[in-house]
Amino acid sequence: MTTECKHILVVDDDTRLRGLLRRYLSENGFRVTTAHDAAEAREKLRSLTFDLIVLDVMMPGESGIELTDSLRKEDNLPILLLTAMGEADDRIKGLEAGADDYLPKPFEPRELVLRIQTILRRAPQEEAAAEIHLGDCSFDLAREELRRGGELVRLTGVEASLLATLAKHAGTALSREKLVEESRIRGSARTVDVQVTRLRRKIEPDPKFPRYLQTVHGQGYVLRPDR
Repeated sequence: MTTECKHILVVDDDTRLRGLLRRYLSENGFRVTTAHDAAEAREKLRSLTFDLIVLDVMMPGESGIELTDSLRKEDNLPILLLTAMGEADDRIKGLEAGADDYLPKPFEPRELVLRIQTILRRAPQEEAAAEIHLGDCSFDLAREELRRGGELVRLTGVEASLLATLAKHAGTALSREKLVEESRIRGSARTVDVQVTRLRRKIEPDPKFPRYLQTVHGQGYVLRPDR
């Protein structure tokens, strides 16, 4: 199973373990973001899109089980709990709260990867939206056409490719390097900035205060369509 573009959120208050998991999962082809507690996890979930959460049960403040129960009321994002070896009750509570699986500590990192792959195979795969909406604009991903109020808005080939790339990863911040790699942009990070500025003039009600094509400090750009 390919792990390309699969984004994992690792939530654990143990700094050493968090770092080890980040490194090991990254080495196995995953994109990894970490959080040290439930509060930081919620912050990351508001700004980024993930394919799965690796979540420690025992954390200060809101526990992993409490966070699982809360998240299950909002969406079906897969959750793998990390539990202490002897805490069978926590494992049962975690599954009852809606976790997809659990892994007792200590564990072999390779087993964690296999568990993650198994969960992702079971998870329903959402089809990419054929069209996204940005206020009074709509963008057809297949045709790479932008319309405002039904009228065609002219895009250059680079602008169309950039918007399509952002739309395919809607809700996820993409680095300038990633945008160069996946779109038809030829040039440096500065070239990406120039093209983003041009694109904002065509999709934003007020390009100086972008609502849809936003800058994420230290990460790049993210497209947040209405639907």
